[in-house]
Amino acid sequence: MELFIPNKLKDKVTEWRHGNYKCDYPTIEEILDYSFITNDSGIQSLRYLRKAQIEALETYWYLRLVEGTPQIFELYSKLFDDKKELLSALGITLSTEVWEEIALSGKGLSYIFDKIKTDNTFVKKNRLEAVQETLSLNYPSYILALAMGAGKTVLIGSIIATEFVMALEHENNFVKNALVFAPGKTILGALKEISDVPYELILPPRLYKQFITSVKFTYTQDGQKDIPIIERSNYNIVVTNTEKIRIQKPTGKKDSFPLLNLKLREKEEEKIEVANLRLRKIASLPHLAVFSDEAHHTYGQNLEVGLKKVRKTVDYLAGETNLIVVVNTTGTPYYKKQILKDVVFWYGLSQGIADGILKEVKDSIFSYDKVNTKEFLRIILEDFFTYYKDVKLNDGTLSKLAIYFPNTEDVKRVKSLVEKEVINHGLDSSTVLEVNNKSDEKLKDYFNNRINEKDNPYRVYLLVNMETKGWNVPSLFATALARKLKTSNNFVLQSASRCLRQIPSNKVKARIYLSADNVKILDSQLRETYKESLEILNNVKTDLNEDVIELSNKNIPKILVKKRVPKVEKQKINYEEIILVKPEISETEIEKTIYELRAKDVVKEVLSIKDYIKLKTEGDLLDIYEVAIELSKTYRLDLFTVFDKLKEIYREGDIPFYHLPNLMNQIEVQTSKYKTVYEDVEIALALIKPEGFNKTVLNGEVVYTAEILYNKTRGKNIFHNAEVKELQSKELSFHYNPYNMDSSPEKDFLKRMLEKLDEDPDDIEGIYFTGAFTDSKKTDFVFEYKNKLGKWSNYTPDFVIMKKNGKVLIVEIKGDPFKNQLIENAMKELENINPDKLKYEVIATEKDTLDFADFNKVKNWVYEEAKEN
Repeated sequence: MELFIPNKLKDKVTEWRHGNYKCDYPTIEEILDYSFITNDSGIQSLRYLRKAQIEALETYWYLRLVEGTPQIFELYSKLFDDKKELLSALGITLSTEVWEEIALSGKGLSYIFDKIKTDNTFVKKNRLEAVQETLSLNYPSYILALAMGAGKTVLIGSIIATEFVMALEHENNFVKNALVFAPGKTILGALKEISDVPYELILPPRLYKQFITSVKFTYTQDGQKDIPIIERSNYNIVVTNTEKIRIQKPTGKKDSFPLLNLKLREKEEEKIEVANLRLRKIASLPHLAVFSDEAHHTYGQNLEVGLKKVRKTVDYLAGETNLIVVVNTTGTPYYKKQILKDVVFWYGLSQGIADGILKEVKDSIFSYDKVNTKEFLRIILEDFFTYYKDVKLNDGTLSKLAIYFPNTEDVKRVKSLVEKEVINHGLDSSTVLEVNNKSDEKLKDYFNNRINEKDNPYRVYLLVNMETKGWNVPSLFATALARKLKTSNNFVLQSASRCLRQIPSNKVKARIYLSADNVKILDSQLRETYKESLEILNNVKTDLNEDVIELSNKNIPKILVKKRVPKVEKQKINYEEIILVKPEISETEIEKTIYELRAKDVVKEVLSIKDYIKLKTEGDLLDIYEVAIELSKTYRLDLFTVFDKLKEIYREGDIPFYHLPNLMNQIEVQTSKYKTVYEDVEIALALIKPEGFNKTVLNGEVVYTAEILYNKTRGKNIFHNAEVKELQSKELSFHYNPYNMDSSPEKDFLKRMLEKLDEDPDDIEGIYFTGAFTDSKKTDFVFEYKNKLGKWSNYTPDFVIMKKNGKVLIVEIKGDPFKNQLIENAMKELENINPDKLKYEVIATEKDTLDFADFNKVKNWVYEEAKEN
């Protein structure tokens, strides 16, 4: 694995990140930094993108900006400069006979690579199809390999959005148009996923505005010969599938169609014409990138058929327009056990489980030896309904079990047994659904599209020949493989792993039931596809938990405070003092190129360049009065004042046209003088903004929720209001539940305050934990300060205590090493602006609990205020 190219790149990308993404384009630092939120304790979290997505995005931009968008073979050659390592990394192992042939040729490595490119017999004999694919491409093409659930479509949207804003900012060789190949025929679904990506959480506000006002989403529709986009336009995202635009050849000669099939022939020819029209329109788009979502539909097992069709289309686009890059996403980057060499980023199943995006299966993969199919089914149904009968998703959708069979005859033999077992567990037999590729479309719909719906009545699915790729089924908690299944196309792996898709707040593990015949097959396919094993999968634990918080108080009064805001004012200018100087600009030059004819057999070009000559141009002359009118109108100056100043330096009365920009700049510099003044403005801060949360209906009531992600080691700091169930004062807090705190002292502080308020609530309106939300869509309670680099950063305090008389105490709880004087200064300034209304208190501690004296600082404020009133 040390010669695995994603491992090499990972180290380089990590170093790049630690160097603040140093490159010639500083905008990328602004974009990638925005994906992270660092609180004042130094704890860093992700704003929206998952860990796998941001790491893949960083890798992509490292290749684009640092490595210069290399073709894959260039990248291998650079990362593995040792010839032996290069061959090993590319997976090239040759026989002694071949090495002797190479030695006799005297050409060395170049002979090997040329042979792989051109000799198909040699390639097939040495199983080098994947290497041939890589060496044959004449444009950059990368595979981002991410396990299911990592969010490949969102990643594609993120790459496109960041490319578009880089093009808007820097022009240079950045992507201005994107073609997205959707898997299968799911174009509309893929378009919706791409267009629904919350780009405002990926792009900084100023760049998001540029992107959202420029981008245009389009998809290819059945029955339309063309695509509704403007030729040679920019910032288009076109979503299609390969059938809609790929290059196709006629199925045969026209004369081969019988007369009765004339209409069929015309229809077939029309399809070919439609594909070409669409393709030509896309080929007109400049600065194009091609994206293939779920690339295993065109790579891997389909290398010989599907890939050739797509490659031919992409090759055509590369020849017709400036194709910048091709990006493919997949979870299975293999072809007949050969890893595709275009893989630059790798994120496997075990990483997905550790990061909390896939369900754990630790100690939950079971195999059964020496049992027949019926006994196997009895055992797994008993186990499933014992552990999963009442397990539900957050919206109440019940857990499901999928059982895969080799053929429909097997299902017929055991279906009555399955129904009987379901009845024994208190369910109706109608909750069992048999589905195969020949089933009624309505039944297929329950499996393909409605399996995660709350009102879907089916719990147990008996499956034969049903597609497994791209099946997003969080409600599936267990899969079972009855009898030995075919090993082609990784079917065993894809079937077994369908139950791994995680849901927020779920703590229940998934189950994989295997008959003994399938254990070795699954283990083998895991090793081939993810470089993992059943043993690894069975032992990996989730390091990150995903949970759901729910708003319980949406009506907290807004906090009225005065805030000092900057105001820019234009300074008064004495226009009589404006000085104009005659620009010292030489006459402009243009370059004249002289060509000569060459013989066609000498070089490809008919014309070749012979010489360059510099020519001077005089340029147009403008009347001085005309210029005076233009300048006075533009800058609102007195016409005769401008005229007099121009006359002083252009006594001849005419002004060269190319002097005008310099003259305008001189006036701009002297008249555009501003100063910043500050004024105190009263603003209303909403502690919570329900519109920024997910809105769902549960049991007939509207519920506002949000998903949170935290490391398991911080799980002890998740504070549920049930932990203080005996205290009436909890009604003064927990505006959402649970509170996702960073540290034990925060939890200790709130618990002790609630105990004190339970004795004497005084006139407290509420005491709320505010340290978790930094998104301006969810709260206004975010303050700005200038960090050590002089940049504006956001700060969210830990707690706010509100009194009914309008007074507010903001509390920050910190370990001494994390105290931030710049934050304290900014908050003290806010306190000084609001002396009668607001107080800011910092409690520093190195322990899990607060000292008595520190706690008393806050308690005294609460009760001393009461005595004064």
